[in-house]
Amino acid sequence: MVNTDLHQKIAIFGSAFNPPSLGHLSVVQRLAHYDKVLLVPSYSHAWGKKMADFTKRCQWVKGFIEDAGCSNLDIYLDEKSLGEEGAVTTWALLNHIQKQYPNSDLTFVLGPDNFLSFAKFYRSQDILKRWSVLACPESVPVRSTEIRKRLEQDIDISDLTTPTVAANMTKIDFGAME
Repeated sequence: MVNTDLHQKIAIFGSAFNPPSLGHLSVVQRLAHYDKVLLVPSYSHAWGKKMADFTKRCQWVKGFIEDAGCSNLDIYLDEKSLGEEGAVTTWALLNHIQKQYPNSDLTFVLGPDNFLSFAKFYRSQDILKRWSVLACPESVPVRSTEIRKRLEQDIDISDLTTPTVAANMTKIDFGAME
Protein backbone atom coordinates (compact mmCIF):
# COMPACT_ATOMS: atom_id res chain seq x y z
CA MET A 1 0.00 0.00 0.00
CA VAL A 2 1.36 3.40 -0.99
CA ASN A 3 1.37 6.13 1.65
CA THR A 4 0.10 9.17 -0.24
CA ASP A 5 0.86 11.54 2.66
CA LEU A 6 4.58 10.75 2.77
CA HIS A 7 6.94 13.24 1.10
CA GLN A 8 9.79 11.36 -0.51
CA LYS A 9 12.44 11.89 -3.14
CA ILE A 10 11.77 9.07 -5.62
CA ALA A 11 13.91 8.12 -8.59
CA ILE A 12 12.29 6.17 -11.42
CA PHE A 13 14.73 4.09 -13.44
CA GLY A 14 13.05 2.38 -16.37
CA SER A 15 14.90 -0.06 -18.56
CA ALA A 16 14.36 -3.19 -20.59
CA PHE A 17 16.57 -4.97 -18.01
CA ASN A 18 17.17 -7.44 -20.81
CA PRO A 19 18.99 -8.58 -18.61
CA PRO A 20 20.13 -6.40 -15.69
CA SER A 21 23.87 -5.80 -15.89
CA LEU A 22 26.67 -4.40 -13.77
CA GLY A 23 26.15 -1.22 -15.81
CA HIS A 24 22.63 -0.96 -14.34
CA LEU A 25 24.09 -1.65 -10.90
CA SER A 26 26.61 1.19 -11.28
CA VAL A 27 23.68 3.54 -11.94
CA VAL A 28 21.48 2.48 -9.02
CA GLN A 29 24.38 2.58 -6.57
CA ARG A 30 24.75 6.31 -7.33
CA LEU A 31 21.08 6.88 -6.41
CA ALA A 32 21.59 6.19 -2.70
CA HIS A 33 20.51 9.73 -1.77
CA TYR A 34 16.92 9.01 -2.91
CA ASP A 35 14.39 7.71 -0.41
CA LYS A 36 13.15 5.23 -2.97
CA VAL A 37 14.37 4.04 -6.36
CA LEU A 38 11.74 2.32 -8.47
CA LEU A 39 13.17 -0.05 -11.07
CA VAL A 40 10.62 -0.27 -13.88
CA PRO A 41 11.07 -3.14 -16.34
CA SER A 42 9.60 -2.15 -19.72
CA TYR A 43 6.49 -4.15 -20.48
CA SER A 44 6.47 -3.21 -24.15
CA HIS A 45 9.23 -1.15 -25.69
CA ALA A 46 8.10 2.14 -27.22
CA TRP A 47 10.39 1.69 -30.23
CA GLY A 48 9.75 -2.00 -30.77
CA LYS A 49 12.90 -3.39 -29.14
CA LYS A 50 12.64 -7.17 -28.78
CA MET A 51 12.98 -8.35 -25.21
CA ALA A 52 12.92 -11.58 -23.22
CA ASP A 53 9.62 -12.48 -21.56
CA PHE A 54 8.38 -9.80 -19.13
CA THR A 55 7.89 -12.27 -16.27
CA LYS A 56 11.42 -13.59 -16.69
CA ARG A 57 12.88 -10.07 -16.77
CA CYS A 58 10.97 -9.23 -13.57
CA GLN A 59 12.48 -12.29 -11.88
CA TRP A 60 15.92 -11.09 -12.93
CA VAL A 61 15.24 -7.60 -11.55
CA LYS A 62 14.09 -9.06 -8.21
CA GLY A 63 17.31 -11.08 -7.99
CA PHE A 64 19.30 -8.03 -9.07
CA ILE A 65 17.72 -6.01 -6.23
CA GLU A 66 18.61 -8.72 -3.70
CA ASP A 67 22.21 -8.75 -4.92
CA ALA A 68 22.55 -4.95 -5.13
CA GLY A 69 22.47 -4.40 -1.38
CA CYS A 70 20.77 -1.02 -1.75
CA SER A 71 17.94 -0.62 0.78
CA ASN A 72 16.07 1.97 -1.30
CA LEU A 73 15.49 -0.25 -4.39
CA ASP A 74 12.10 -1.66 -5.30
CA ILE A 75 10.64 -3.18 -8.45
CA TYR A 76 7.67 -1.34 -9.91
CA LEU A 77 5.36 -3.51 -12.00
CA ASP A 78 2.45 -1.20 -12.86
CA GLU A 79 3.77 -0.72 -16.38
CA LYS A 80 2.31 -4.13 -17.22
CA SER A 81 -1.25 -3.04 -16.45
CA LEU A 82 -0.66 0.29 -18.20
CA GLY A 83 0.86 -1.44 -21.23
CA GLU A 84 -1.69 -4.09 -22.04
CA GLU A 85 -2.91 -1.89 -24.92
CA GLY A 86 0.62 -1.31 -26.26
CA ALA A 87 3.78 0.59 -25.37
CA VAL A 88 3.70 2.80 -22.28
CA THR A 89 5.09 6.29 -22.61
CA THR A 90 7.29 7.82 -19.94
CA TRP A 91 4.72 10.62 -19.69
CA ALA A 92 1.94 8.13 -18.82
CA LEU A 93 4.15 6.23 -16.39
CA LEU A 94 5.29 9.33 -14.51
CA ASN A 95 1.71 10.62 -14.27
CA HIS A 96 0.61 7.25 -12.91
CA ILE A 97 3.39 7.18 -10.29
CA GLN A 98 2.78 10.81 -9.31
CA LYS A 99 -0.88 9.96 -8.57
CA GLN A 100 0.33 7.19 -6.24
CA TYR A 101 2.87 9.49 -4.57
CA PRO A 102 1.21 12.93 -4.86
CA ASN A 103 3.40 14.60 -2.23
CA SER A 104 6.69 13.22 -3.51
CA ASP A 105 9.32 14.65 -5.82
CA LEU A 106 9.91 12.37 -8.80
CA THR A 107 13.11 12.18 -10.81
CA PHE A 108 13.21 10.25 -14.06
CA VAL A 109 16.61 8.57 -14.44
CA LEU A 110 17.89 7.60 -17.84
CA GLY A 111 21.01 6.07 -19.24
CA PRO A 112 23.14 7.41 -22.08
CA ASP A 113 21.18 5.72 -24.93
CA ASN A 114 17.92 7.27 -23.80
CA PHE A 115 19.49 10.60 -22.93
CA LEU A 116 20.67 11.03 -26.52
CA SER A 117 17.17 10.25 -27.82
CA PHE A 118 15.16 11.97 -25.08
CA ALA A 119 13.77 14.56 -27.52
CA LYS A 120 11.94 11.66 -29.24
CA PHE A 121 10.09 10.75 -26.02
CA TYR A 122 6.38 11.51 -26.10
CA ARG A 123 5.85 14.93 -24.48
CA SER A 124 9.53 15.24 -23.57
CA GLN A 125 9.24 19.00 -23.01
CA ASP A 126 6.27 18.52 -20.68
CA ILE A 127 8.24 15.89 -18.74
CA LEU A 128 11.07 18.41 -18.27
CA LYS A 129 8.62 21.06 -17.03
CA ARG A 130 6.93 18.78 -14.49
CA TRP A 131 9.65 16.48 -13.16
CA SER A 132 13.38 16.32 -12.73
CA VAL A 133 15.33 14.30 -15.29
CA LEU A 134 18.72 12.86 -14.41
CA ALA A 135 21.09 11.49 -17.03
CA CYS A 136 23.15 8.90 -15.22
CA PRO A 137 25.57 6.99 -17.44
CA GLU A 138 27.00 3.70 -16.29
CA SER A 139 30.33 3.94 -14.51
CA VAL A 140 30.88 0.26 -15.31
CA PRO A 141 30.72 -0.18 -19.11
CA VAL A 142 28.71 -3.41 -19.23
CA ARG A 143 25.76 -3.62 -21.60
CA SER A 144 22.94 -6.18 -21.69
CA THR A 145 23.81 -6.83 -25.34
CA GLU A 146 27.19 -8.19 -24.26
CA ILE A 147 25.52 -10.58 -21.81
CA ARG A 148 23.18 -11.88 -24.51
CA LYS A 149 26.09 -12.37 -26.95
CA ARG A 150 28.08 -14.32 -24.40
CA LEU A 151 25.10 -16.51 -23.52
CA GLU A 152 24.61 -17.27 -27.22
CA GLN A 153 28.24 -18.45 -27.35
CA ASP A 154 28.00 -20.38 -24.05
CA ILE A 155 30.56 -18.06 -22.42
CA ASP A 156 30.43 -17.30 -18.68
CA ILE A 157 28.58 -14.08 -17.78
CA SER A 158 29.32 -13.91 -14.05
CA ASP A 159 31.60 -10.88 -14.53
CA LEU A 160 28.86 -8.92 -16.34
CA THR A 161 25.88 -9.17 -13.97
CA THR A 162 25.02 -9.97 -10.37
CA PRO A 163 25.29 -13.55 -9.06
CA THR A 164 21.55 -14.23 -8.79
CA VAL A 165 20.90 -12.92 -12.30
CA ALA A 166 23.79 -14.94 -13.76
CA ALA A 167 22.58 -18.10 -12.04
CA ASN A 168 19.03 -17.73 -13.36
CA MET A 169 19.63 -17.05 -17.02
CA THR A 170 20.31 -19.13 -20.13
CA LYS A 171 20.41 -18.40 -23.83
CA ILE A 172 17.00 -20.08 -24.07
CA ASP A 173 15.54 -17.04 -22.26
CA PHE A 174 16.33 -14.98 -25.34
CA GLY A 175 15.30 -17.51 -27.98
CA ALA A 176 11.92 -15.89 -28.63
CA MET A 177 13.59 -12.53 -29.30
CA GLU A 178 14.94 -13.40 -32.73
